[in-house]
Amino acid sequence: MKTICYFICAVGIIAMACSKKASAPVKQTAVNIDPGAPAATWKEHWFEHNQTLNRIYYDTSVVVYYDADVKASVTWPKTYMAQAWNYTKKTYGSFGSDSRLYAVFHAAKYSGGHPSTYMDASHDYHNVTDCGSSDPNAWTSGVGNDIDLSTHEIGHIVEGASKGVHGSPAFAIWHDSKWMEIYQYDVYLGLGRDDDAVRWSNMKLSTTDDFPRAGTHWFRDWFYPIYTQHGKTKALNNFFTLLAKYFPKQTFNNGKQNFPEYSRDLNMGEFIHFWSGAAGADLKQLALTAFGDKDEHGNSWIPQLEKARTDFPGVTY
Repeated sequence: MKTICYFICAVGIIAMACSKKASAPVKQTAVNIDPGAPAATWKEHWFEHNQTLNRIYYDTSVVVYYDADVKASVTWPKTYMAQAWNYTKKTYGSFGSDSRLYAVFHAAKYSGGHPSTYMDASHDYHNVTDCGSSDPNAWTSGVGNDIDLSTHEIGHIVEGASKGVHGSPAFAIWHDSKWMEIYQYDVYLGLGRDDDAVRWSNMKLSTTDDFPRAGTHWFRDWFYPIYTQHGKTKALNNFFTLLAKYFPKQTFNNGKQNFPEYSRDLNMGEFIHFWSGAAGADLKQLALTAFGDKDEHGNSWIPQLEKARTDFPGVTY
């Protein structure tokens, strides 16, 4: 009986082992991979930047990249940069076929910021804001300068690529930050950030510059009156619409395709003429009050304005 029992037990064990080997394989849960996902890492190759960036978030509006020193607790760019970018596209139109803004942040390096547009090879044909700070704890507040600098760089994309035209013919007149003063004010209002709009306007109402003359109040005496008295957001967009329609252009090849590009800068008289068209009102007197009667180089802009009215009769007011 013992022999039979051992035999039966052995057969049972073999049968159990065979049963395990023959069982159906465990079904693996499918992993969804987005074929359109932006790169998980991005190696910088512009200016002095050489960091390997990590993608920490993306959706259809924004891709957020941090270098290794930005704290993981910083989350506000996921929402704020998307909101600011979406408002910008709603106001000024699309910027290329990719709906996303590539928002790059650095800590403990590269203080300041710069933009790039979808027309430029330098940042792999993306609309980019690249913001840095010497502070190792940068971007942790998500208020004040954190959003001011980030929004500023989006404004450069607007002036450099609006309406499908490459370049900023007004840059030589308003320099790096004057357009941004009214652009950011409008963005904050448009996003319902009234406290930021008040904070920003209070700073800019007292800001002075030495161009085109010493003591110029660009925001107080030029942009704010245009904005509040002549159409607000509509006037800002109109300026770029009129430039794209009437100002001289040439062909620009970015290494992949051709785009129209402004062939020269505005002079001061043309600048006032196009802003008058955007506002739907003759801004000559406002310009005299804000800037005096000479451009940054000491030339009278009044003859320039008269010539601009002849050269660009489609710009009416």
